[in-house]
Amino acid sequence: MDWVSDTVKSIQLRQTLTQFVTLGMVLSSALIMWKGLMCVTGSESPVVVVISGSMEPGFRRGDILFLHMSKDPIRAGEIVVFNIDVHERHDIEETYILTKGDNNDVDDRVMYNRGQRWLQQHHIMGRAVGILPYVGWATIIMTEKPIVKYIVIGALGLLVLTIKE
Repeated sequence: MDWVSDTVKSIQLRQTLTQFVTLGMVLSSALIMWKGLMCVTGSESPVVVVISGSMEPGFRRGDILFLHMSKDPIRAGEIVVFNIDVHERHDIEETYILTKGDNNDVDDRVMYNRGQRWLQQHHIMGRAVGILPYVGWATIIMTEKPIVKYIVIGALGLLVLTIKE
């Protein structure tokens, strides 16, 4: 009867290994899709979540924006997403950009680095080309309430471990 218990243990080990390999493939696929989107859109972050109400009523908190970046100059009125980096870079031909949220009374200079008055092209992550309303609320909730994130991750981990093939 020892061979029966050894066989059962071997099957359980195979199922567990299969689940971990499947999880690894899912995560790898998501990473490959993200990198592919980066290449297609030319943006370091092709999808972002609106986390403040500064662009209401056009974009609301929790909306997902799809970004695209091209070499074309930024024009007044375009909706852009920017990222302030710590390292300063000087381009040969610099274009100075000032941003302001539609729902803000003043420009965004308070969000720039200390002493920085303008953005340049290399600060721009992308131009908004599409929107998916409200779907980003899951990200906002997990960011503002970290306990929710840990509960979701724990529940997903338990789900992976308990699913039998």
